[in-house]
Amino acid sequence: MARIVFGMNVSLDGYVDHDRFEPGPELFRHWIEQVRGLTGSVYGRRVYELMRYWDEDQPDWSPDLHAFAAAWRNQPKWVASRSLTSVGPNATLIKDDIEGVVRGLKKDLEGEIDVSGPALAQSLGKAGLIDEYRLYFRPVVLGGGKPFFAGPLPPLRLVANELIGEDAMRLTYVPA
Repeated sequence: MARIVFGMNVSLDGYVDHDRFEPGPELFRHWIEQVRGLTGSVYGRRVYELMRYWDEDQPDWSPDLHAFAAAWRNQPKWVASRSLTSVGPNATLIKDDIEGVVRGLKKDLEGEIDVSGPALAQSLGKAGLIDEYRLYFRPVVLGGGKPFFAGPLPPLRLVANELIGEDAMRLTYVPA
């Protein structure tokens, strides 16, 4: 049975915004290994559209950027969207019953499946489908934006913490 995990970089005040802060070198290498080890990822439309950046190599990329792109391209992706009409390589579009599809993935697959997108994580968490939440806190205060948690959840229990790289603290929670 697969484990469903929601994890993202988050500011100290609880917001996610890929345009306003980036991971340092060690945290980025951590993300490369994380993505390499995934069984797949479930994306909301907005995050998936951001991640499509990794579909095509850029001439100025470093070896780490190429490594991340290769890992991202190799993993299966499921994209929850009612507005998209198609998705890119190695991706499946899910227009209806995302909870049912995720239940099936969880039942039929092994390993870890990542959830990307706070709104999607909120709906899956409410349905009891998320096994673990990983908050990668960075020393940035944004003062507003998209919150990591899109709404209330059942109580969570801290199960691990780890300093990653020069300035990221990962806190891992499970439903209590």
